[in-house]
Order: sequence, then C-alpha cells, then structure tokens
Amino acid sequence: MHTKIKCLALTTLFLSSSALFAADLTKAYDMPEATKMIEKDLFPAATEYAMPKSCDLTDPKAIARGDFMFNNLNGKKAKGKLPEGLAKFVEKTGKDGKVKKKPKQYGNCIACHDVEGSKGAGNIGPSLVGYKAMFVDTKVRDAQFVYQKIADPRIDNANTHMTVNLTTGLFNEQEICDYTAYVLSEKKTK
Repeated sequence: MHTKIKCLALTTLFLSSSALFAADLTKAYDMPEATKMIEKDLFPAATEYAMPKSCDLTDPKAIARGDFMFNNLNGKKAKGKLPEGLAKFVEKTGKDGKVKKKPKQYGNCIACHDVEGSKGAGNIGPSLVGYKAMFVDTKVRDAQFVYQKIADPRIDNANTHMTVNLTTGLFNEQEICDYTAYVLSEKKTK
C-alpha cells in the first residue's frame, strides 16, 4: 500500500510539474496569428477595370512591347531585342531598405496560349490565332473585354487558372494596354 501512495504521489507531482512546464513553453516560441497570415496570402477580390483612354492599341511601340512580354518569361532570360519602354531588370527595395535589381517578370503568355507565328506555344488556354478577326471584327467582343480578361480574368470566370495581372500588381495599366494592343494587332508569321 505504501508503494501505491508513493506511485500516486509521484504521478501527481509529475502531472502538476508537466502542466507548469507546458504553460511556460508557450512563451518560448512565437505563436503567429494564422488567420492574419492566411489573409495576407489571399488574392484581393476580383476587380473590374475600364481600359484607360490613354491606351493606344495601334501604337507600334505598344504592340512591340506586348509581343515581347507575351513571348518571354523574364528579363534575365529574355530572347530578342528589348523594345523601347521595357527593361530587363527592375529595382526593388528589400526589407533591409537596400535597392536590388531583380529580373523583370514578363507574361510568358505563350506558355498557355497559341498565337500567330509563335514558337513552342501552349495549348492550355484558348488559342488566340485569328482572335481579332474572329471576335473583335465580328463585334462579339471588344478591346475592353480583352483588357479586362488580361487585367483580372476572374470577372467572368471565378475558377480560371489564368494569372491575375493587374489586381495583384504583377503588371501595371500600361503593360495591360500593351498586351491588349498585341492581342488585337495584325500579326506576321515569325
């Protein structure tokens, strides 16, 4: 019986010291607020955009920029001559306050979409071969539709796998204009 009391006393002592120790452990490491972390990683809501009046869809320089971005992934590995108005690298300020050069991310739209004269075009997204003649010239769609689809495609398809470009800040309004100009341009076979 004496052994049972000793065992009970040791168990009680162990449990009470374990609870005390566990309570102290929570202060030994960071306990981040998971909800805030998840909210930070979520995309902003789908956003509707109006194509700026400054978009010149016939500007050869805009079309050239759109073509270049459509067919390249990033500035570091970009192929071909860089058109006027584009840079291979952008300056970003890091958390440490230092300015660093990072490769400019382009669309690499060609990974998913086929277009006239493309090499290695994707077949995941819809083909854009003859897009202007098929949709815009027939008035089924217009430049605003194309601009919106590139800026934030979730407006008419919540389950799209296409990148959300303007809402997330991946591209700016002028770059969306350049893509739109390229998609709607008459293309020569490369």
